Amino acid sequence: MSLFWRIFGLNAVVLGAATALLLWAPVTVSVPVLLTEAVILVAGLGVMLVANAALLRVGLAPLERLTREMATVDLLRPGQRLPVPGHGGVAELIRTFNDMLDRLEAERATSSARALDAQESERRRVAQELHDEVGQSMTAVLLGLKRAADRAPEPLRAELQQAQEITRSSLDEVRRLARRLRPGVLEDLGLASALMSLADDFATHTGLTVRRRLDGDLPPLDRQTELVLYRVAQEGLTNAARHADAARVDLGLRRTPDGVVLSVEDDGRGVGVAPEGAGIRGMRERALLAGATLEVTRGRLGGALVTLSVPIAGKAQ
Repeated sequence: MSLFWRIFGLNAVVLGAATALLLWAPVTVSVPVLLTEAVILVAGLGVMLVANAALLRVGLAPLERLTREMATVDLLRPGQRLPVPGHGGVAELIRTFNDMLDRLEAERATSSARALDAQESERRRVAQELHDEVGQSMTAVLLGLKRAADRAPEPLRAELQQAQEITRSSLDEVRRLARRLRPGVLEDLGLASALMSLADDFATHTGLTVRRRLDGDLPPLDRQTELVLYRVAQEGLTNAARHADAARVDLGLRRTPDGVVLSVEDDGRGVGVAPEGAGIRGMRERALLAGATLEVTRGRLGGALVTLSVPIAGKAQ
């Protein structure tokens, strides 16, 4: 039954009942209207309105659920669907809404894959330029400063040596940035070694205490899934260092019967009520690429806990 006929039928029931009461009830209306008659008429009108409202509430309840779902749906949290109540116009509307969400999630995943692939390509290009051009130029400057310092008199030699140290420190920073942009260790040595290197690098340059719990016996993962896990771990550590005011971070990677679970937990300020920032939404974008589930909750250390659950190919739900 369509929504139009459902509402029409509900109103017809109420009006029919009211007409029957007027026809067979021993009630008359005088001119002028007596007080008792006015009370009866107003009471009857009230009963009609209450009955009509109750019936419409039942009939339009699926639409209210649909409205609430439409207001809260987030394409970065896939799988949010409404149950379809039977048949009719409302059921068809909800079914169409669910189909629309299927199409939007598929399109969002495809567009996100293209955007993130372009982003990774740009990261590789920038990392290559930093390593080949900037790194080589700074290395040449460093060698020139060394030769000048060897020939310079003592007062000037100290200044040149100080410039050497500044240049060497800047060169190390450029190389570190290049490694963060393009994790070569991920391609060469695998995911576990890349995460260990990432944790050591963050501990060295941020002062955070990073504790690692990484399983070595991981299931076979494709290159894109490994990159998703690495980037989510990188973003989780970055958030802990920049925004959480944390002193300790636990980085975990474990194998489960259904796949792999990555966790990044800190002892900082925790999860607030503010809307999710670009970092967390970026992690959700990457989770879509691997068909994974990302959760951000409060951990046992009191801070934020980022959990990425990646299903094994062939066991994804």
